[in-house]
Amino acid sequence: MIFRGKVTANARNEKDAPNGIKCAGPRSSPVGAVLRSARPKDVCVYKMAGSGTSGLFGTPKQVAVERGLAEFRSGRPVIVTSAGERVVALPVDGMSDQRLAAFRLLCAPGRPHLLVTARRARALGLDAAGPTGLAIGDLHDAAAIFSLAARAQVARHLEVVAVGETAPAAIELAKLAQLLPALLVADASTAAVDANESPLVEVAAEAVAQFQRTAITSVAVVAETAIPLNGGIPARFVVFRDAVGGTPIAVIIGQPDLAQPVSVRLHSACLTGDVFGSRRCDYGIAVRMLQLLGCTRVRLLTNNPAKLDGLSNAGIDVSGRVPLQGPINSDNRRYLTAKATRAGHKLDHILGALAEPGEGSRES
Repeated sequence: MIFRGKVTANARNEKDAPNGIKCAGPRSSPVGAVLRSARPKDVCVYKMAGSGTSGLFGTPKQVAVERGLAEFRSGRPVIVTSAGERVVALPVDGMSDQRLAAFRLLCAPGRPHLLVTARRARALGLDAAGPTGLAIGDLHDAAAIFSLAARAQVARHLEVVAVGETAPAAIELAKLAQLLPALLVADASTAAVDANESPLVEVAAEAVAQFQRTAITSVAVVAETAIPLNGGIPARFVVFRDAVGGTPIAVIIGQPDLAQPVSVRLHSACLTGDVFGSRRCDYGIAVRMLQLLGCTRVRLLTNNPAKLDGLSNAGIDVSGRVPLQGPINSDNRRYLTAKATRAGHKLDHILGALAEPGEGSRES
């Protein structure tokens, strides 16, 4: 962003840990103990009863989501649950053939399907209003599955499969992990899921939406410094941090008058948002940054009307838009055309120039 101017045993003889992770162990183990089975891999540490630290490191649901995010980023599957459903999900972003094969074994005898966003489904020519499931049959090629999730042109016949009530939360969890919002999903009631050598993290679907709100309010300033720019222009760099480990930065040029609309350039810095429609760029964090800086009235430097709507809907007073211009050439012509025709960027006044083969035109 740039400015200008208690523990109970369940039916499977497991312990339900407060952090949302299940771990096998004897029924008679006391609260607060380190529970160990005959195998050292089944180890969980429970909080001491009455210790007063239950909220010190976050609520159980929040901790479960954070651990789920870490698992997704590490390329491992996570169990997502709701009142009527329990599924296991694996992001396709970064998935290898070996991970794909392991996931298929985990889900057997069931078959996983690919879960994509409504936006991606519509891009594939499907009529979708929400997360959509696509059959992958016997595909054992991770690259082919990724292409189905991200490639512009897909030659494969598309077979839609029904998705459950946990689908939105699974998609959201992938977005929060800053991954492509596309996952392999299967029923988690198979014996292999619960008998996995490394117990899988379990996340409640309802906790994911709550975590998103918490992540936005968690944004805080962690550092700032003055850095002169070329030409001696004074500038201040302000570094923020959020609950998911992001470090957005605000660059404040000069000394803007916060009583007046401030010229702001908002950089999404988000591949999954710009290219794949990720929620990660829902502007909540940007709004939080602006509020912490005392800036509530802006004049937005952008060609993207979604940014105006995003900030306005989140409570920022957007007084106007300033178009951005840049060179049009053979390297960016296709990209700019896609932005105008597919993403709705305000480039109408240069569509004629984009249609011309000549160089040297200007883009806004």
